[in-house]
Formats: sequence, structure tokens, C-alpha cells
Amino acid sequence: MIELSIIIVNYNVKEFLQNLLKSIQQATKEISHEVIVVDNASDDGSVEVLKEKYPHVKLIENKENVGFGKANNQGMKLARGKYFVLINPDTIVKEDTFEKMMIFFESNAKTGMAGCKVLNPDGSIQLACRRSFPGPWTSFTKITGLSRLFPKSKIFARYNLTYLDENETYKVDAISGAFMMLRREVYETLGGFDPEFFMYGEDLDFCYRTKNSGYDVYYVHSTEIIHYKGESTRRSSIDETKVFYDAMHLFVRKHFSSSFLVEWILQFAIIIRKLFAVTNVYRLAILSVLVDFALFILSMFAAGQLYHSSKWGGFPSDVLPWIYLIPAVIQIIFSSFVGAYKRNSLSILRTIFSLLISFFFISSITYFFKEYAYSRAVLLITYLILFFAYPAWRIIIKIIFKVGVESGTHKQRTLVVGHGTEALILAEKLKSSYTSLHQIVGLISSSRINLDKSYNNYKVIGTLENIRKVIDNEKIDKVIFSSDELSFNQIFSVVSQCQGLNVDFSVSGSEHDFLVGKSSITMLEDIPLLKIHYNISSYSHKLLKNLMDLFISIPVLLLIYPFIYSFAKLSGTKNKLSEFVISMPSVVFGKKSLVGPSTIGNSTNLYLGKEGLTGIWFTEGIDLKDKKEVEKLNIFYARNQSIWLDFEILGKSLTKMIFNSEVK
Repeated sequence: MIELSIIIVNYNVKEFLQNLLKSIQQATKEISHEVIVVDNASDDGSVEVLKEKYPHVKLIENKENVGFGKANNQGMKLARGKYFVLINPDTIVKEDTFEKMMIFFESNAKTGMAGCKVLNPDGSIQLACRRSFPGPWTSFTKITGLSRLFPKSKIFARYNLTYLDENETYKVDAISGAFMMLRREVYETLGGFDPEFFMYGEDLDFCYRTKNSGYDVYYVHSTEIIHYKGESTRRSSIDETKVFYDAMHLFVRKHFSSSFLVEWILQFAIIIRKLFAVTNVYRLAILSVLVDFALFILSMFAAGQLYHSSKWGGFPSDVLPWIYLIPAVIQIIFSSFVGAYKRNSLSILRTIFSLLISFFFISSITYFFKEYAYSRAVLLITYLILFFAYPAWRIIIKIIFKVGVESGTHKQRTLVVGHGTEALILAEKLKSSYTSLHQIVGLISSSRINLDKSYNNYKVIGTLENIRKVIDNEKIDKVIFSSDELSFNQIFSVVSQCQGLNVDFSVSGSEHDFLVGKSSITMLEDIPLLKIHYNISSYSHKLLKNLMDLFISIPVLLLIYPFIYSFAKLSGTKNKLSEFVISMPSVVFGKKSLVGPSTIGNSTNLYLGKEGLTGIWFTEGIDLKDKKEVEKLNIFYARNQSIWLDFEILGKSLTKMIFNSEVK
């Protein structure tokens, strides 16, 4: 008889799935098992990869996304094992995970379901892997934040059980759907997940029914998995916030409807929690609306004060405050209509467009309703102020807080864990990748005997034992494991000992063509150059870039250039900053750009932008004789160019010129 049936529901996460299957292979060498993958209509090539690389996997291909619970039920119906493991595709397991869990079940006859410790990619525990059911008090403490304020209190921290030691095993109400192990008889008794739950809540419901059937549910600390959490929902069009809280409402109706008061309290708690969650998700859009609304009223008031004269004494008192509020509301409506308010970005062009539309609309109203045409001059001044104020605060927020802007000029200081052939291949791919910038600081070996040795010019600078110290001393941004050289137990050990460090851990794919990291996939196999989309070739990017060049270079040319040029001529000395200023005419006349590629190293015959006075090649301080490295940075810049990236590079360049310039 098959001991273990491992069931995975996949939706568009083929890279994560491949790493999970690799870890499962290592963890089931001595276990009679089967792997069942239920694919929920993925369109990322998951099915093709499974058929080509994993023919031993039993595959169920759904023609539509039927949801998490239904898909797992399909897998369990096909399963033949004594035990079932339901595991998310965006996880990896240790070599001992299944063995230790099976030993636990064999030693605890009343256990119907159990989950192991579930870690985040940074080594911290995911709170959902051990929970209580959401009763009135636990819901109240969760919503009010008392559970977070008092995480060690048995009274206030009951929902996520943070007062209990994560390194002990104990009974719990519920475990995480990311990893659920159960006896076959539990499935046969309960019939699997309730198909009413599409996604979220079904694990809570399954645990509730399991306990009500007389079985124990356990959290087992002795083994662990890493869960990257939420990858499938990120790649779908599902509104996960709505689906999650709909599932919570369903759970309460199903299990607490016998008491009207309890159900009412819980439903109210869910509504409040949902309100907080939605506010958090759309906080940037809400902030934008509030700031725009306030700026409109302030601008209109300022315009009235500027235009105030003996001929126009201000707005009549009987129309206040509506004369301010109604136009402001109209402006917000038009901004919303053109899509200026998004949850994760601040759109400047859409905002300017909305100002134009609303200005003409409000101006037109004053012609049809002359009783409200108190002063068109005030309206004109208001919008002149707004055309500056609305974009200005968005630009300031983008530059200071990087809102909606991905920083791209910094090479990530990277460690490759491994020193063999596979690790060296990985290091070379990282160094030459056009899709991300890596500075390979060194290699990490599993043995001290290799310390200080060099392999293909990459030096071994630490071991698995002292990797935390190396990360801290070398200010490492990213650690990449060569999965062919390390056991998954070793990977877990490193992640655990480095908990709390601000570092991103990634695991390479089996052929080093991708990295699985914290909420991201990095592809290392670059698309042929002619097929790559370059931002620099986009008309809108070109237009904004040219406008930025002119708006900065013309004032510099008129106000600063004459003094710097005269000083350089008279003194016969110059530095990087003076060279930058003296080159302004070439920017004004369109021969060069403030930020752009270096002319050295462009052998692609592709348009990578006008030559830049500064660029990533300047901020990174690379050797311009290294044509291959210059070409890589040029292509990276051309692919990712945006006005915000240009601002970032320009700011870093000027800082470098001011503080590091050498007089020539």
C-alpha cells in the first residue's frame, strides 16, 4: 500500500512548483508515495513542464479555475495513500519533513490532522500555521490590535497563539492550508473540503469539522517548510481581499448561526476587519483623494485672495462653503474617471489630463448657470496653481518614498552558496544577466577546507557556519543557494540562523534558469536581444525624458553654466561636477541626455538611448574598459528606463560628483 499521497493544487506558479517537486524527491526517497498535481487552468506552461520533466506525477488538468478546495478534493479522490499531504506549490520541504510527520501520526493514534512549522522566506514563523477558531473574544482582540500589542498574553493572543513556544508541539484548533497532513479515514469520514469555499477559509472549516468528529489537530514543531505565500493569487485577477472576507462570513454563518448574538458579533467583527483591510490595500488611492481635495480648496481660497480687489470682493457668504466643496468634488470625480487614483501608483499624466477636462467642464457650467459664475478669473488662477501643485506633491512622494517606483540603479551585493561547477555556472549567469544587477561578493562553502580558495575568480569568503557574520560584515543584499550542491536541510538551517537580517534568500532552479525568492521569480535565461521590449524606445518614455532634460538643463545653462565655465577657463582646473555643467549645451540641443548609456560597449546595433552625461555606468563606478559590463548596464538601463529611474540616477550622480570629485 502507498504510505503517502502528496497533493498539490497549482495555478500559474511553475517555477515554484518545480522547486517544490525537487524538494519532495529528496524527502521521499525512503517512502512509498505518489504525487498528484491538480492544475487549475494555468496558462504559464505549468502543464507542459510537468509532462516533460515530471512524467511520474499524476496530473489532473482542469479547464477552469475551480478553486482550492474543489481541486484538492479531486486529488484526494484519486489518492491511494494511508496519509494525505495537502501542500501549496509555493513551498519547499526539508528532507525529513514527511518522515517526521509520519512518525508523529504513528505515535498519536487520535490525531486526525497535523501541520508542521511554516516559515517565511526570512526564517520567521507564519502565524497561520497554528490558530484558534475565531470566537467573539479572539475576533475582538484581533480586530482591536490587542493581540499584536500583547503577543505573549494568553488572554489577548489566542487567535495566533503567539504566547505559545513555536518550538514545542501541541494541540491547536486549526493549521495552515499551506501544509495539512491527514489520515485517509478523515477524508473518508468528512469528504474533504467544503466546495462552498472557493479560496480561503476552507482550511479553517476542514479543521473545525475534523475536531467536531472527535479527531485531534496538532501543530508539530520538529520539522518545517518554507512558504512563499500568496503567489497564485498575485498571478490571478481574483480580488483576494473580497474572497477572503466572503469566506470568513461563510464560515461564521455555517458554524455559529445557532446563536444570533454570537453570529452578529462575529459578522460585525469581520465587517470592521474588512474595512481596515480595504483601507490598507487602497491607502495610497485614499491618501491621493484626500490630498487632492484639500489642495483644491486651498488653491481656490488662495486664488480668491490673490484676485481680491475693490471690483471683486469675494464669494457671497450664502454660497459658502459649497462654492469650494462642489468644484473640488467634481475634480475628484474626473480624476477617478480617468484612472488617476490607483492603489499602488501615483499617475501624473492622468492627473494633468483630469485637470484639463474638469477645468473646461466647470468653465462651461458657468456659461449655462450664470448665477454661479462668480469669477472666472478665480477659477483660472485656481487651475494654474493646481497644474503645479497636483504633479508636484506626487513627484516629491515618488522621489522621497519611491512610491510606485522600483529602484534599479543599485547592484545587489550577492553571495552564492556553493563552490562547485553548478555554483560557478550560477554565478556567471547572475553576473551576465540583463534582467537584474548583481555584484558577486563571493562564495560560501559547506566546508572550512575551501576557505580563501578562488574558483574562476570567485573567492570562498565563508562557510555555512559563519554565513550570518559574512552577511553582516559584507552588507549582503541577496543570498542565492545552488540547490544542486546543498541539501534542503542545509538551506533551512541557513535561513533559520539568519532570521531577522534584512536579506533576500533565493533558491536556484534545477537548470539555473530561474531563481525562486521572496515573492518574486527572477529569470536568468535572457530573451534574444531583438525580442526584448525596451522602455527607451517607447514614445511616451522618450517624450518625458526629453522634457526632463530641457526643464533641468535650460535653467542650469542660463543660471549656473556661465560662472562654472568662466571659472574653469580662468583657473585651468575642472572636476566631474564642472564637466557635467559645461556639457549642458549638448543636452539643450539634443545631442546628449542628462542620463543615458555610455557609448562604450554598445555592439548590439540597437537603440539604447542618447549618450548620457551620467548613467548606471557612472553611479556604479565600473571600469569603462570592461566593455562587456558596460554593455550589460546599457541594456539594463534601456529596458527599464523611466523618468523616475532617471531622477534616481541623476540624484546619485550629483551626490557622487559633489562629494567624490577630484580636481584635474
